[in-house]
Amino acid sequence: MNLIQKVLGTHSEREVKMIKPLVKKVEALRPTMQALSDEELRDKTKEYKKRLADGETLDDLLPEAFATVREAGKRVLDMEHYPVQIIGGIILHQGRIAEMKTGEGKTLVSTLPAYLNALEGKGVHIVTVNDYLAHRDAEWMGKVHEFLGLKVGCVLNSMDNDERRDAYNCDITYVTNNELGFDYLRDNMVIYKEQLVQRDLHYAIIDEVDSVLIDEARTPLIISGQSGKSTKLYEVCDILARQLERGEASGEVTKMSAIMGEEIIETGDFVVNEKDKVVNLTEDGVKKVEKFFQIENLADPDNLEIQHNINLALRAHNLMFRDQDYVVKDDEVLIVDEFTGRIMPGRRYSDGLHQAIEAKEHVKVKRESKTLATITFQNFFNKYTKKSGMTGTALTEEKEFRDIYGMDVVEIPTNRPVARKDADDAVYMTKKEKFHAVVDSIEEAHAKGQPVLVGTITIETSELISSMLKKRGIQHKVLNAKFHELEAEIVAEAGVHGAVTIATNMAGRGTDIKLDDDSKAAGGLKIIGTERHESRRIDNQLRGRSGRQGDPGESRFFISLEDDLMRLFGSERLMSVFKSLGVSENEQIEHKMLSSAIEKAQKKIESNNYGIRKNLLEYDQVNNEQREIIYKERRRVLDGESMRDSIYKMITDIVDNTVDMCIADDADNEEWDLNELNSLLNPIIPLQPVTKEDIKKIKKNQLKQNLKEKAVKLYETKEAEFPEPEQLRELERVILLKVIDRKWMDHIDDMDQLRQGIGLQAYGQRDPLVEYKMSGYEMFDTMSAGIQEDTLRLLYHVRIEQKVEREEVAKVTGTNKDDSEVKGPVRRTSEKVYPNDPCPCGSGKKYKQCCGRRA
Repeated sequence: MNLIQKVLGTHSEREVKMIKPLVKKVEALRPTMQALSDEELRDKTKEYKKRLADGETLDDLLPEAFATVREAGKRVLDMEHYPVQIIGGIILHQGRIAEMKTGEGKTLVSTLPAYLNALEGKGVHIVTVNDYLAHRDAEWMGKVHEFLGLKVGCVLNSMDNDERRDAYNCDITYVTNNELGFDYLRDNMVIYKEQLVQRDLHYAIIDEVDSVLIDEARTPLIISGQSGKSTKLYEVCDILARQLERGEASGEVTKMSAIMGEEIIETGDFVVNEKDKVVNLTEDGVKKVEKFFQIENLADPDNLEIQHNINLALRAHNLMFRDQDYVVKDDEVLIVDEFTGRIMPGRRYSDGLHQAIEAKEHVKVKRESKTLATITFQNFFNKYTKKSGMTGTALTEEKEFRDIYGMDVVEIPTNRPVARKDADDAVYMTKKEKFHAVVDSIEEAHAKGQPVLVGTITIETSELISSMLKKRGIQHKVLNAKFHELEAEIVAEAGVHGAVTIATNMAGRGTDIKLDDDSKAAGGLKIIGTERHESRRIDNQLRGRSGRQGDPGESRFFISLEDDLMRLFGSERLMSVFKSLGVSENEQIEHKMLSSAIEKAQKKIESNNYGIRKNLLEYDQVNNEQREIIYKERRRVLDGESMRDSIYKMITDIVDNTVDMCIADDADNEEWDLNELNSLLNPIIPLQPVTKEDIKKIKKNQLKQNLKEKAVKLYETKEAEFPEPEQLRELERVILLKVIDRKWMDHIDDMDQLRQGIGLQAYGQRDPLVEYKMSGYEMFDTMSAGIQEDTLRLLYHVRIEQKVEREEVAKVTGTNKDDSEVKGPVRRTSEKVYPNDPCPCGSGKKYKQCCGRRA
């Protein structure tokens, strides 16, 4: 602690001091609340809601609301909030992180801000790290809220959409971080508003906030799926493209030739515009495609995939050239940078062009399984209007909480002074010596009946310690963080007199370890760490399992110079220190310099890990901005908004962009390339071709205006074909949704490929992040233009008799967290039959002599 902190106190001490008058107000209301009947206490909820509606704020209501919950907790659970828990509740309500030591009752603390914020009726999410804790806390703490008239829900991995929707519509919902994030992503993939399960993200209370926002933040949430089109479609279209004949567009465009229908003579099945890298089918080509795929109208929205893929196949054959635009190496198509001529590993052409080239070159067409949606925990939780968190250990990561989440950490004092004794690390030369010392320490404690909890980093170490204890005949239990429910039961019993429990550091997290009187007399729970974790926070969590609520206890870490942490960070220097001190084998050493070196190593790794998470966030920030735009547009469609104005803006944008692409600002009328303009614009908006007569004595802006007016008039003609305007409005929504989803799905995949290959930019003395941002924005612009083009092409060609329905463009096949979803142990549903029992088949024989023989 520095001099300023000694004089003024730490940040946490100053914050707690400011909150204490509010805590006293809550405590002063205790007699008032005690005097109320159960019904009167319950009616307080209606009163507070009315007062909120009448203009009071949550801060105005806080003292009374907290006092109400405190009294309800006493009546329902026989648990009354301590003053320090009220402090914690206020910190959570303020949208901050409350660091409370293990055993201080964080679960009960959450009931205070959850109730207060639920009064707004916008929903409160209490986020836990696994299904077991979500279910346990919803049933346990949920009783307090239900007693006060609020609805409590719980979202579990096994639930269907209807059950999830019901749970999210409750006042308070208990849910894991994974389910919450995946439900958000899935909601942004649905095709009807009624399929949504979540409400707006209003207020989150995150339990074990360091685990959720720090430890798991290195891995984004990913929903993968099977594209509606198989990669076979690329191969089939490649076969067809080889059969189609390249033609030419010839003839001068004049007003008379346009009237006579002779303006452009197209030969063959398709024409190629090499300048703008565009391929268009001729009428003959369209007929051949329809015949090949046995479809009536290629322009139907249902045939969007075929249109897109045949166009890609033609581009691959006529505009993309081997050993110029790309090379084929090791059964893979690699892009060549057009400026440097270098191969760009990891980069892929977007929107399916790469797959079309793979089909052309007869190499494996990749990516049948695609990323359909993805988000980082950082960006997801920052979408909440307000968020807060609680944990036993957060101060070591306070900078990250501030920088990335805008949350400060306030350390809450313990209800009773901590009586645990934390011994200095015991350091040994080799792992072998260290593990013998660990087992000796366990044996010594066990001999006097002191309970021991051994924390390991790996399952392998757990099993090694277990086998060594078996050889010494010491009864023990082993936990490997596999079955949460079972874990909690075993960890809860770790404080029983004489118990020895071996657990990976995260096993049974969130479960109280209670001591019996004999255990307290024997010295309380002894914590033994078998090595230092790369994060000081994880070590502190392990230590904090002992000494809850003023209980006795002790902790010590055993370390060897062969441990990964020591081996990778400065063990040579430490080994020389050992030798200079004359340390022999099997000798334990404790030294301040060693402890300091260990802490430096941990800080270095923590800094590296923070850098990795920050880097991930910086890259995802590009995706996040794009995701926000797409999801906002999708939500407008789902909400049933009229997209008419959006369609009309698309029309004017397409005209503007196409004219700008074909005609330079300073070019004279005679230099305007009308053939190029018509070949680009007409396949999207089927206008009469622009002729030389049309452009006499007009400027470029006038041409734009004329084309926009004609395009709008043509669309109005299409609208008039529909008896009810709403029919076309729904059609616009259906087509827009389908096009957005297909383009966005491909774009996510392309951005992922870009991200994987962008690191190579560093070799060219360029900042990979800057390059990623620039390329990402260009790709997004290309995708947005593609959405406009496909949407208009379909709408201008749609027929009234067509029945067009919303459909998902891809089928979800799984998530990147499926394997990590912990499944509970299989439980027997029928009574076990033993060998000498009567056989259940009714034969009258013993089971072992009947069905048991055949089993």
